Amino acid sequence: MTAPVLLVIAHGSRDPRHAATVHALTARVRSLRPGLRVETGFLDFNAPSVPRVLERLAAQGAREVIALPLLLTRAFHAKSDIPAVLRAARTGLPRLRVRQAEVLGPSPLLNAALERRLREAGIRPGDRSSTGLVLASAGSTDPEAIAVIAEIARELRHTGWCSVRPAFASAASPAGFPRTEDAVRALRAEGVRRVAVAPYVIAPGRLPDRIAEGASGADVLADVLGPAPELARLLLARYDGARSAAARPTALTA
Repeated sequence: MTAPVLLVIAHGSRDPRHAATVHALTARVRSLRPGLRVETGFLDFNAPSVPRVLERLAAQGAREVIALPLLLTRAFHAKSDIPAVLRAARTGLPRLRVRQAEVLGPSPLLNAALERRLREAGIRPGDRSSTGLVLASAGSTDPEAIAVIAEIARELRHTGWCSVRPAFASAASPAGFPRTEDAVRALRAEGVRRVAVAPYVIAPGRLPDRIAEGASGADVLADVLGPAPELARLLLARYDGARSAAARPTALTA
């Protein structure tokens, strides 16, 4: 049987670095699993759009698609935007079976990708005890997404950092997460000798740039997760999980 097509759904951005990074990630996924058809669709700003990709796949005779949100948490896009787009596709393309996979986070592979970027930025294992870490995400008002970021920060505190602060690039969250620059200042006020900022985002764009601006007072700024090997492996793990769920008799279409 032909394996379902993997459709990676990215948000999109006016920043050309965003689409370039997404395509680099999907290229790495293809290299890890030759023979798997991997497509990319965008919700906004970039082409091709998700509906156009699905229409093209249906016209080419594809029978099944696993749609994978390129999102780190289950917030608005995963709960509303993407399901709405996929529902419309199912109605208009009744011969194409479309299933939505889980979002990427939380996952130990994401933490490993974050650690990779910090190492690449110059953080050595022996630096952790004297380094405060700012875990800087894009931001959300969704309670589930906020809880995930807070839990990741708690997990990181147990890996040797002298302090870990979650922060948002956007306005302060209902949970009271500070902006990146405020988290950096708070660590300095605590007397932390060295401060590192780790962007918990996948691709460059407006909010990652805001994280970088907020990190101006830090000693180390890691890169976005981008096409990290761990992230590519995670995409395949989510794809496999959705495919296995679809094979079970009780599986429900998202």
